[in-house]
Amino acid sequence: MPLALLALAVSAFGIGTTEFVMMGLLPNVADDLDTSVPTAGYLVSAYAIGVVLGAPLLTGLGSRVPRKKMLLLLMALFTVGNLASALAPDFGWLLAGRFLAGLPHGAFFGVGAVVAARLVSEGRQARAVATMFLGLTVANIVGVPAATLLGQHLGWRATFLVVAVIGLAAMAALARLVPRIPVEAHQDVRRELRALGNRQVLLGLLTAVFGFAGVFAVYSYLSAMTTKAMGFGESSVTLVLALFGIGMTLGALAAGPLTDRALRPTLYGSLGALAVVLVTFPFTVHVQWAALLMVVLLGGVGFMTTTPLQMLVMNKAKDAPTLASASNHSAFNLANAGGAWLGGVAIAAGWGWTSPALVGAVLAVIGLAIAATAGFLDRDRDPEKPSRVVAGAPRPTTHKPTDSPHSPSTTPSSPSGV
Repeated sequence: MPLALLALAVSAFGIGTTEFVMMGLLPNVADDLDTSVPTAGYLVSAYAIGVVLGAPLLTGLGSRVPRKKMLLLLMALFTVGNLASALAPDFGWLLAGRFLAGLPHGAFFGVGAVVAARLVSEGRQARAVATMFLGLTVANIVGVPAATLLGQHLGWRATFLVVAVIGLAAMAALARLVPRIPVEAHQDVRRELRALGNRQVLLGLLTAVFGFAGVFAVYSYLSAMTTKAMGFGESSVTLVLALFGIGMTLGALAAGPLTDRALRPTLYGSLGALAVVLVTFPFTVHVQWAALLMVVLLGGVGFMTTTPLQMLVMNKAKDAPTLASASNHSAFNLANAGGAWLGGVAIAAGWGWTSPALVGAVLAVIGLAIAATAGFLDRDRDPEKPSRVVAGAPRPTTHKPTDSPHSPSTTPSSPSGV
């Protein structure tokens, strides 16, 4: 794998850390800024709203910007947003800082996924995209627990200062390791919007919204479940969250090669397994070792859905995949918000602390049904014209000294099974 993928993974590590760390710092922020924990929860929503709005907006504005420069600009905005959060004098400014930090999230992963796919040869594109996402999963094992502990001991501002430093390190890695990749000659906003209107792309985005919502229906309340349902003490919350992150990493490692071999079967299998795990979860939660195993499995099968969904929308968008890829992260954040809300409704209705798992199972089944419908509708596509990631777009060439000398020169075809 090219070293440029390491730079993308480091960037994803920083993004993943700042996205999820707020959940562990809400009590600290609320005490310091003299507000309630529910009100501080708006900081999580502000980041998600930034992602949802920023993905299509920034991707559209940067449609003619060279890919490497676009990645650097997006990571610079991310760094500024975290620095603004660290220096925020009051809650309102912190809310704005979180929104600003979330704006480049979806666009970065959208552009980064396309760049990752173009850095490798045919048949290895999904593995390249999964490698970038490994940074996001490792953030949940190392970055989020470490940043939470740092915030608890040195104050929440220290956490965002450290994330800003990670952003600077990621920018240095991107500048040094990612080759210059020109914008495709045919690339423009109108083409991207037309690609986004593709029926298969829209069904892929809907699959992400419903399927991944099943994961966040449980993950959003995992800390409370740890103490109120599993019977662990508060000191064990960090361990349980880390186990979820380990599951995410294992899922990402498995998803890459499986998606390269057969995209749709991997998507169907991961969504089906997610539904099974969520249905089983309430019946095992009171047995501690079984509960911990289910947490790992939930992270694993849940995150196995992300790579095939990412590759699906990129493939079906054909020669204008960037906006579709970025919009996929808007869909994931809508899933985060929707799953958390529906899980909270179940708890508030008095159905118990494990009820979000059953809500999540229903959402996963809906996602699987949408994915299966998309596959059925796509069964008669012309086999002689397979979808391609960045079809017709040139890879980095060797005609310019600044381009990568080892970049493949052929246009990749889609993974088998699409």
